[in-house]
Amino acid sequence: MYRISRFQQIMKALPRGTFDRVVQTHQADKHSKGFGCWDQLIAMVYAQMSGASSLRVLETGFNSQHTQHYHLGATPIKRSTLSDANSKRKTEVFADTAKLLMSSASRSLRREGEELLYLLDSSSISLKGPGFDAWTSGNSTRNTQGIKLHLLFAGNEAIPVRHSITAPNVNDIDEGRQLSIEPNAVYVFDKGYCDYNWWYKINEQKARFVTRFKRNAALSVERALPISDKDAGIVLKDEIVRFANKHPRGGCKNHYTTPLRRVTVARPDHDQPLLLATNDLVSQASVIARRYKDRWGIELFFKWIKQHLKIKSFLGRNENSVRIQILTALITYLLLAIYRKAQNYGGSLWILLAEVRATLFQRPAVEAERYRRRRNNMTEFAARQGGLFV
Repeated sequence: MYRISRFQQIMKALPRGTFDRVVQTHQADKHSKGFGCWDQLIAMVYAQMSGASSLRVLETGFNSQHTQHYHLGATPIKRSTLSDANSKRKTEVFADTAKLLMSSASRSLRREGEELLYLLDSSSISLKGPGFDAWTSGNSTRNTQGIKLHLLFAGNEAIPVRHSITAPNVNDIDEGRQLSIEPNAVYVFDKGYCDYNWWYKINEQKARFVTRFKRNAALSVERALPISDKDAGIVLKDEIVRFANKHPRGGCKNHYTTPLRRVTVARPDHDQPLLLATNDLVSQASVIARRYKDRWGIELFFKWIKQHLKIKSFLGRNENSVRIQILTALITYLLLAIYRKAQNYGGSLWILLAEVRATLFQRPAVEAERYRRRRNNMTEFAARQGGLFV
């Protein structure tokens, strides 16, 4: 009886029928000529998991495992065909697939009764040189030429739950305003999302936020809140404040007229403390500070995915290829996260990825059976041989 490989076990989180419905919605396999979206997805996920450095390495490595292609529902790769597919095929197929996996991972990894903590941030990816300059130079900023990945990240589950890919000159707050706010959730973001009316929208949707005030924020202090002995030394001030300026920035009306909270937190490694802003008037000041500290989780995610998956060097240089490679990196991360949960794996995701890279096409059940047989044979042999000095 055939036992599935580790690669197939990981891909079980994305049923073929579900993916085919996404492809059908976008009519993406029209004129595919024998190399469909599923073949492309398998090839790109293999590239991410194996760390293939080029199309030639990808082609050689994947095609060397020809006995596995049938069971994956895939075909051998020709690098020219894959390059053409990445250049021309609709990115919406992979974007929608990532969304489906984000939803599935969020349900399977969330623990009942746990606080809904969402972290919001973006990270730019530098793209310069022949092939890149033609479409990145016109939208560059002073610091970055390339592309920007925006994420809403579930902090407790450590998975992205919403994504978008834009030019680097798109402001973070423009993407933030497009979020559907979930009641009772906590949203944590930095000063790049400073828009008082958007904060007011979050407040009106019965959600909470934690962010930072800008240094020039015009505020009036209504009252100071007591600081517990436990928080003393960490929390310097805890105050209920209001915005003093109702018409900031040339006549734009500020709708946030209700009280909010300013928590001043000491930073031993900086001269200036953190000035945290929140509409949570109930939680302890140390809880507010911890929530903002949790924002580091999304920074670690960006660092992890850039170090361990392929979104810094690319197999193609046009915009379509770059977007598909970034999307398949997100898909790969989600597949690994779901697999880790299903296997009750106790190690880190990086160690799991290292193991997967070394054993991607091994069949764990077969290997376990071979090991059991060897142990039984050794036991029987030792019993028949007897002791040397008996």
